[in-house]
Amino acid sequence: MQLRTVATIAARAATLCCAALVATLSACQGAAPAEPTAASTGSATASTAADALGAPPTGAAACAAGQLPTLASGRLTIGTDNPAYSPYWLPREGGNRPPWDSEFSGDPSSGTGFEGAVARTLAERLGYAPEATDWVAVKFDNSYAPGPKPFDVYLAQVSYTPERAQAADLSDGYYSLNQALVALADSPVATAKTLGGLKAYRFGAQAGTTSYDTIAERIAPEQETRVYDSNDAAIQALSNTQIDGLVVDLPTAFYITAAQLEGSVIVGQFAPRDGEPEHFSMVLAKGSPLTPCVNAALATMKADGSLAAITQEWLADKADAPVIQP
Repeated sequence: MQLRTVATIAARAATLCCAALVATLSACQGAAPAEPTAASTGSATASTAADALGAPPTGAAACAAGQLPTLASGRLTIGTDNPAYSPYWLPREGGNRPPWDSEFSGDPSSGTGFEGAVARTLAERLGYAPEATDWVAVKFDNSYAPGPKPFDVYLAQVSYTPERAQAADLSDGYYSLNQALVALADSPVATAKTLGGLKAYRFGAQAGTTSYDTIAERIAPEQETRVYDSNDAAIQALSNTQIDGLVVDLPTAFYITAAQLEGSVIVGQFAPRDGEPEHFSMVLAKGSPLTPCVNAALATMKADGSLAAITQEWLADKADAPVIQP
């Protein structure tokens, strides 16, 4: 972050402030302190500047374990989409609780699946046990829309974009990935190897996603892209051959082809632009005092290996596919 108007001594103080925040959370949760990420340092710099203007403090003192300024005192409210798809969220043993009791949905409160495990670990680092964690269903593209939020933190494979960051706080990344293309195995799309070989076909994606952006920017098809309210609706459209291909993130593509749509295949993944893959961020209200606390907790999860272990457990076998060439 290029804040040329802030003196060098202020930037150094901000870095030390963020390091102290990580150390405070580590001491509360028993984790080793970690160096802040570049994004965390940027958050701390912004926090220091805000303090200088008389804004409420957002340093280590504001991140006391279990005592954050959450929507419900003493409780953490986490939001996600509904349905909540595997491998990010898995069903609860004995049956899901409403409203996540539809077919193919996981139950966020089970603490299983990649994002389920990330969310539970994050809550614990912030000082909230599972019994002090509440869950709320929020439509994907409403999560980062302007305005008040019915959650403290939201996880639903929300990729960071500068446009989304204008209306909501987006945390440091917790998973990097590429987009992928799914098609029916007997479709001519299934054998396509290049972007040029895809242009004549019709594609679909969930509304408001970077999957839709990938179709528009990377494939640039000759036919109009179809947009759906959910991946379920898009998968049904592919099954009915209303579209020739569906773009989703790569782990979701593995789940669709393995469990949701018989006879479907992963055509390939799209190489990242400029060598930089997408990353998932957690969503918070714009200017939320919890943002630096969440970033500090994520930093400790990266430093002590717990985030890597969660990724290895849930996504290690869902991270590779042929790359669709230019």
